[in-house]
Amino acid sequence: MAKPLIQVALDTLDFEQTLKLAASVAPYVDILEIGTPSIKFNGIGLVKALKAAHPRNKVLVDLKTMDAGLYEAKPFYNAGADIVTVLGVAGIATIKGVIEAANAYGKQTQIDLINVPDKAALAREGVAAGAHILGVHTGLDAQAAGHTPFADLQGILNLNLGATVSVAGGINQSTVQQVARAGAGIVVVGAAIYGAASPAAAAKEIRGLVDAL
Repeated sequence: MAKPLIQVALDTLDFEQTLKLAASVAPYVDILEIGTPSIKFNGIGLVKALKAAHPRNKVLVDLKTMDAGLYEAKPFYNAGADIVTVLGVAGIATIKGVIEAANAYGKQTQIDLINVPDKAALAREGVAAGAHILGVHTGLDAQAAGHTPFADLQGILNLNLGATVSVAGGINQSTVQQVARAGAGIVVVGAAIYGAASPAAAAKEIRGLVDAL
């Protein structure tokens, strides 16, 4: 079984705090994600700063693009983003625009399947269009209502589409091995790292759990 990449969600709005958090966890993770609230608040300068400070790590910009895919994504790839997200509910035309931008820079597109009614159909269509990553995502509001991403993860993995499958939604030390064993290619950890008393220690523990598989 291939070990998944570990992605940390950097969801703080404060620019300097985001850079500080990234510096503390970067040695233990593979992907630094600029969360949607953070990228809206801080803008493209944060992408440039993170990529310059951590060239070893991939930088994911969680744009959750809903329209104008090529136009919106292109400047973020140009600024150093390795992965940009597009909402599955945006439709295939918008998804194709982000894929076109990614391919122009030799980077990757992730389709976020949050709130997509027929996730299997959209996943098939997106991969056929050239999407690199499928994101199984239970959002914060859904998590608060008691939902988890595990059933959706298994459903997407069972399609065997060949794309990398990313999973996000309340993953922590007690569940990270479960999703890794299921076959997720990217495991996204948010509050279990950034909300910990020591984010570095929490990230190191997650890394150890994944490496132990």
